[in-house]
Amino acid sequence: MFISHAGSGRARLLFPRFFAVLALVSASLMTSAPTVWAQAESVSGLKLPRFVSTRSNPINVRVGPGTKYDIAWNYKVSGIPVEIIQEFDTWRKIRDMDGEEGWVHQSLLVGNRAGYVTPLVANGEVALHSSRAEESGVRARLAAGVRVNISACDGDWCSVSAGQPGERANFSGYVRQEEIWGVYPDEVFD
Repeated sequence: MFISHAGSGRARLLFPRFFAVLALVSASLMTSAPTVWAQAESVSGLKLPRFVSTRSNPINVRVGPGTKYDIAWNYKVSGIPVEIIQEFDTWRKIRDMDGEEGWVHQSLLVGNRAGYVTPLVANGEVALHSSRAEESGVRARLAAGVRVNISACDGDWCSVSAGQPGERANFSGYVRQEEIWGVYPDEVFD
């Protein structure tokens, strides 16, 4: 189509037309594509990605959005923080702290915020402060991977509570936002 024999002017005429059409098609796709992607991105109307928690137990995580898809794994306890990264009808594609992804029905998720302590220093601990300041008293030291309930974040600090599984007593205080998996940097909520 674009290869021409010597002396033929046909290829020289097709190239400008082809590129003009290609430019028009590309321009129309670039102006309409963000609208299509934005609509397909969030069926619920909520922002993506976002953090939520598992509602009940056990929860089957599937390889696709529907019960006809195989079960990849399941959660045996509730309150596990996960990140919703995609939506399809009533199904939510989630990512866990380990980066594993799968699909869960929306009814098995809840908007309660939880997270895991992720110290900035390898093999370190995170100080649970009595107020939003480094110089404030330390109420507890939390090891990497400890699950916390998050009640509010101001972009720098999060108000959290933590306790041993199955025990009623817990500790509450403030943790640097950057040391929690389950909130975004600079995210603010209460």
